[in-house]
Amino acid sequence: MAAHGMYRRRDTRREVLIAEIMAELRRYGVDAQHVGHAFASRHGLNATDLQALIAVMDAELLGDPITPGRLGEHLGLSSGSVTALIDRLERAGHLRRDRDTTDRRKVLLHYAQQGAELAISFFRPLGERTDRVMADFRDDELEVVYRFITAMGASMREHRDEVRATREPHRRRAE
Repeated sequence: MAAHGMYRRRDTRREVLIAEIMAELRRYGVDAQHVGHAFASRHGLNATDLQALIAVMDAELLGDPITPGRLGEHLGLSSGSVTALIDRLERAGHLRRDRDTTDRRKVLLHYAQQGAELAISFFRPLGERTDRVMADFRDDELEVVYRFITAMGASMREHRDEVRATREPHRRRAE
């Protein structure tokens, strides 16, 4: 029987460290989810709305605004569901649609000013805490952390995509 994940043996310092890192990543993910859900709850958003807003923000930070089609692929939603999602977020003041300046047929999604202000005011204290933590690390240490978290994120997305590709349709349990 293969030992893996949380059931991995912990005989060496490396094994203990790997187990602790994985436990901290799980806790961080759960805590981040709680914070995200608190923001969503305060502003009448659901989990998919929040994922959409994060995808829009990430795309904007990369300087490559997301299209509705790419958003749908990212979220695993049909085009009709994405349209309803975008309509809802636009009405609530979180998103805006803009035409691409080079190809007017293309629609780009951006964080709306009102939504950005809500997010900034809610997440500013977390950003300040994060800045204080980062200040305790040298640049060379941050390079290692960046390499690690980037590789872990790629691994998670690869697994997510495999799960999405092989998932079976939802079946209701017998009552």
